[in-house]
Amino acid sequence: MGRGRVELKRIENKINRQVTFAKRRNGLLKKAYELSVLCDAEVALIVFSNRGKLYEFCSSPSIMKTLERYQKCSYATLETSRAINETQSSYQEYLRLKGNVEVLQRSQRNLLGEDLAPLNTKELEQLEHQLETSLKQIRSTKTQFMLDQLVDLQNRKQMLDETNKALRRKLEESSFEASHRLAWEAGGHNFQYNRLPPQTEGFFQPLQGVHPNLQIGYNSVGSDHEVNIGAPVENGNGFIPGWML
Repeated sequence: MGRGRVELKRIENKINRQVTFAKRRNGLLKKAYELSVLCDAEVALIVFSNRGKLYEFCSSPSIMKTLERYQKCSYATLETSRAINETQSSYQEYLRLKGNVEVLQRSQRNLLGEDLAPLNTKELEQLEHQLETSLKQIRSTKTQFMLDQLVDLQNRKQMLDETNKALRRKLEESSFEASHRLAWEAGGHNFQYNRLPPQTEGFFQPLQGVHPNLQIGYNSVGSDHEVNIGAPVENGNGFIPGWML
């Protein structure tokens, strides 16, 4: 009888699992060696057991050189494939953007009234509706802009009126203070020259028992406040009254 086919699944028995690992590991290392010798191939084999133990085989003097060669080849392939994918995606993006630009340019020409021949009745109606909607929006925006300007001008007018009232109030206060200052200065000047009160008639009373001619500086004839300081008058004998008896 022939050997039965082994089912590929994890071996639950720990001992059997270890035995199978050792047999298959040795067979794998042998096959790698045979491949490198028979085919002159550069072979590198790395195996870690479930306990973390390392088993390796390399046909070249250093496994690190083989790994570096592998990285260069794999990264070069990866970069090439990535560049190809980026080129393809960029070209697709270019085609998509180009189509969008053409659609926008055609729509702009239609809005300007150009290239309307290829359009059917439904497309023309849609274009008309779009133009009417755009015109309404433009008028609404214009009206709102004018209202905003009007409100702004009204606010500026109110501010200017308040400023004008404040300036007028200050001007009136300045004029009032200036008039009071002038009046005060004028009153002080009069007080400086008229600080002696006027004398009444009782101040200049005639002396009792004295000759009337000796009342120097007093004249009974005339105003109550008038003072006579004139030259003395001589009598018929040539004498001045009041000086010689």
